[in-house]
Amino acid sequence: MKGKRNKYKPEFKAEVAMEALKGDLTTAELAQRYKIHPAMVTQWKKQLVEHARVAFEKGSQSDEEAVDVDALYKKIGQLEVERDFLASRPGLMDLIKKGKR
Repeated sequence: MKGKRNKYKPEFKAEVAMEALKGDLTTAELAQRYKIHPAMVTQWKKQLVEHARVAFEKGSQSDEEAVDVDALYKKIGQLEVERDFLASRPGLMDLIKKGKR
């Protein structure tokens, strides 16, 4: 019987990794304190060290923040034109609702 996989929040991972970088406690002691496997402590510490340079890069954006603003403005304009077109023809909406084009 397999157990449920735990998903840890990024804040928790960062906290554990920072503690590991301090070096005050061993990996085993940290794992016991946070009730996680020692391999996870090592993995999170390695990830923190590998990605630390990203924090100091100027103008860097995460994948979530990277947005094509021009494409969004184009889509807004298209939706406004469609809305105005449909608003100027009230009978058209009734036909669409009935399934007739």
